Amino acid sequence: MAAPAVEATVASALRSVILRARKAAEQVGRDPERVRVLPVSKTKPVSLIRQIYDAGHRCFGENYVQEIIDKAPQLPEDIEWHFVGHLQSNKAKTLLTGVPNLAMVHGVDGEKVANHLDRAVSNLGRHPLKVLVQVNTSGEVSKSGIEPSSVVELARHVKHHCPNLVFSGLMTIGMPDYTSTPENFRVYSFPHKPGQTLSNCRADVCKALGMAEDQFELSMGMSGDFELAIEMGSTNVRVGSTIFGPREYPKKTT
Repeated sequence: MAAPAVEATVASALRSVILRARKAAEQVGRDPERVRVLPVSKTKPVSLIRQIYDAGHRCFGENYVQEIIDKAPQLPEDIEWHFVGHLQSNKAKTLLTGVPNLAMVHGVDGEKVANHLDRAVSNLGRHPLKVLVQVNTSGEVSKSGIEPSSVVELARHVKHHCPNLVFSGLMTIGMPDYTSTPENFRVYSFPHKPGQTLSNCRADVCKALGMAEDQFELSMGMSGDFELAIEMGSTNVRVGSTIFGPREYPKKTT
């Protein structure tokens, strides 16, 4: 269990992040209400999430299936959970069964995982699930996501062939080195493919599917870059260590 002082710090940190997010949106003429701050508590105790919940926040994110299905039942049912990690298709049913109040999956990166999610939603008889297609904007082999050239095709598949899913937008993860200069932050601008940006992908998908851009979700930006991501159009920022502190991983035994 976390100490009371730590819990107070967590609630204060969230307030600071929300204020920074609102300011970033206002600086570029965006409506701050269109930006969702998702505290991601990876490896942190349920007591810290509860502290933030008690402060009035209702949207939370998790990276790992086992962690979210362990934590969700211990917390109020009116929480809006977002799964923001990589999802294997064989974990779709486990995720949906374990988290009835799952609101959105941010990392759909192929037809197979989309089909599994669609089937699981149907079998459970729950309301349609919002999903985002994950795009690999950095070109890093270690990152999940599809190539920008395949975005429209996958979005179209979700929209037209997965009736139990609601295609809601795009998600990406930036490169690690994005804090030194604004130019270096252009991880969302596909430096190896000039002119292709996540915003370009959004425009292409909206045109192909007849969607309004102002209703389109973009999930990008984490602790080190969420303000810049908001300035570039993000509607979901996934903030972990800035709110909860450094991650705590079990020490490996030799």
